[in-house]
Amino acid sequence: MFTSPFNTNEVSIPENTQIVFVSDLFVEDLLGGAEMTTEAIVSSSPYNVFKLRSKDVNMNTLSQGQGCYWIFGNFSGMDQRLIPTVVANMKYSIVEYDYKYCQHRSTEKHLAVEGEACNCHNENHGKMISAFYHAADSLWWMSEGQMKKYHSVFPFLARNKNTVLSSVFDNSFFEKIASLFSKNNENKNDKWTVIGSTSWIKGTDDAEAYCKENELEYDVVWNLPYDDLLERLSLSKGLVFLPKGGDTCPRTVIEAKLLGCDLILNENVQHSKETWFNTPDIKGTLDYLISARKRFWTGVSDVINKAPTISGYTTTKDCIDQKYPFVSSIRSLIGFCDQVVVVDGGSTDGTWERLLELRETYPELIIHQQGRDWEEKRFAVFDGLQKALARTLCTGELCWQQDSDEVVHEEDYKKIKNLAKTLTKNIDLVALPVIEFWGGPEKIRVDINPWKWRLSRNRPHITHGIPAELRKFDDEGRLYSSPGSDGCDYIRSDTFERIPFAGFYTEDAHKNRELALAGDNDALERYKAWFEEIANNLPSVYHYSWFDIDRKIKTYKNYWSRHWQSLYDIEQEDTAENNMFFNKPWKDVTELDIESLSKRLSDDMGGWIFHQKIDFDKKTPYIRCATKNHPEIIKEWIKK
Repeated sequence: MFTSPFNTNEVSIPENTQIVFVSDLFVEDLLGGAEMTTEAIVSSSPYNVFKLRSKDVNMNTLSQGQGCYWIFGNFSGMDQRLIPTVVANMKYSIVEYDYKYCQHRSTEKHLAVEGEACNCHNENHGKMISAFYHAADSLWWMSEGQMKKYHSVFPFLARNKNTVLSSVFDNSFFEKIASLFSKNNENKNDKWTVIGSTSWIKGTDDAEAYCKENELEYDVVWNLPYDDLLERLSLSKGLVFLPKGGDTCPRTVIEAKLLGCDLILNENVQHSKETWFNTPDIKGTLDYLISARKRFWTGVSDVINKAPTISGYTTTKDCIDQKYPFVSSIRSLIGFCDQVVVVDGGSTDGTWERLLELRETYPELIIHQQGRDWEEKRFAVFDGLQKALARTLCTGELCWQQDSDEVVHEEDYKKIKNLAKTLTKNIDLVALPVIEFWGGPEKIRVDINPWKWRLSRNRPHITHGIPAELRKFDDEGRLYSSPGSDGCDYIRSDTFERIPFAGFYTEDAHKNRELALAGDNDALERYKAWFEEIANNLPSVYHYSWFDIDRKIKTYKNYWSRHWQSLYDIEQEDTAENNMFFNKPWKDVTELDIESLSKRLSDDMGGWIFHQKIDFDKKTPYIRCATKNHPEIIKEWIKK
């Protein structure tokens, strides 16, 4: 995701970095108002902050800092072609000092320079900026007027987390202000101060003209060192500051007020009417300003530490008769989910009544019964429809799907929550490890893919069903699938295209698994080492479908054979040739036959995919995973 032609300077982000703060310039480069506010924010951070100049933001630095939280201040030096990458991949907040959606960073300056009103918000530049801001976790503004102006051209930004921060000052500033006020407030002269600036927006000429028109004695101060400027203001009668355009929260005005100056301002000083500033209560103003740093970092910390809500969902149908560990499965979901949704397909064996009992114990459990005609010719598609229905009942930010014969280990609850917090924005769906048992608690299958789609964003276009390229309709217009889908794939609700997903299964792991299945013991050992590492580091699901082979063969006899015929539009007679388990029709298979075959499969094999007849001469390899014991929540079911 970080491959790009945008190559700039080589800058390394230190490994211990927690926050990357991006700005065009820092106080090391320029002692401007934005830079001083940035420095006050950075220096008060409870996190390790790395200051990154906007010109040095590139694919390399984004890749290095993907595990960090990013804060963007002024970023005019950043290649705007990087914004989609930032939006898709990074977690970040924005501190807005001016009006970056305007190419002149001021709508008033735009009018003065271009001779026409600013329409940048409707141009590509403005739209890119608005998308960048809308995708931010939080937006921090210098004034209420600035924020409202943004919201007037981009109303959707009002739905973001918005906070008016104002200019920010450090402790040394407040100490200096107190000292200067105490020393000079009784010794003020009768002169007004005008800040000399070549910046059009600062309105130096207008301030001078005002002083002359009103016969005020004044001095224009140019390029004074910061401490000398504060000294000058502490002795001045007042400050005349009349910017030509919206000046969001000019620090000089705040400094002058705290130093006891009278103020002559215009409406373009955007913070001048805010309660914290427009008050004779200097202590209240000081308290507001002093709290700004804590207010900022508390807000950022809330975003960083916020855990997205997770809805788990599953489906049931006569799980008691089928001996599924559905209660253990649901309880494991409750262990890490904020909400658990179960859709039952019309159970008649007591499963629904057990769900009702569970709901009395677990208030986060949502149950819904949706009966289907399970004798209908295309009943197999109902499996995907049931999952899709369960998903629509989920209200969490993320969704976790598992079947009623799957259980999450208690040790992985925290891992899932951590994964949810760090999930990159561009990822809608994640595949995670599956530990598939064969014939009991010892053998773990190698003959199937060790992953399954699991965690996804709760977005309305994501659903379950048959992918577009496999969708077929019979003569009566009923949907079925070409082989290649189980009817429950993650697909788009509008186009039925597959949802792209992120996974962990590497090409090397796949090659070792294929070699192991071909009889290469060294490859089996390599695959085992890889699998154990993956199972230790990633949240995994314990799958008990083939744990009891006797039970599984019976479900093939009574259900799954019909299911696949329904899903794939296959008609198979009950013959010895079509029975992949026995060399006789299912109608002739006895309980003793199933018991005998189950024991042999459990003892002699490590798995088998029943697309073909069992061949005991082909010993399917397996591994014994020593990473963890079985989840506590399933042990009672295992004993049975």
